[in-house]
Amino acid sequence: MPGWKFITNHAGVLCLIAQHPRITAREISSMIGITEKTTRSIISALEAEGYVTKKREGRRIRYRVDSDLSLRHEMQQDKAVGDLLEVLGWVRRRKRTKKEIAG
Repeated sequence: MPGWKFITNHAGVLCLIAQHPRITAREISSMIGITEKTTRSIISALEAEGYVTKKREGRRIRYRVDSDLSLRHEMQQDKAVGDLLEVLGWVRRRKRTKKEIAG
């Protein structure tokens, strides 16, 4: 069905970033079928709202998704971003305990 889709470009970008933290904007744009400029704009919007943070690692960027933030629409504000991402195939990483970190 051309013309509309259930998953928005914002959700698609967020999902790819959650699944592949070192993915590039070029790779995202190619996978979703939008321009790299649009991809960067979506990433900036997600970053401005706190859903995504980025950290430079050499020449690449590593993204982190705050899966605990609630969805934006008032009808889904009782749901976290992580809930949506899990439906789309994302696997939540288990937080390591202090004992595991200490070795």
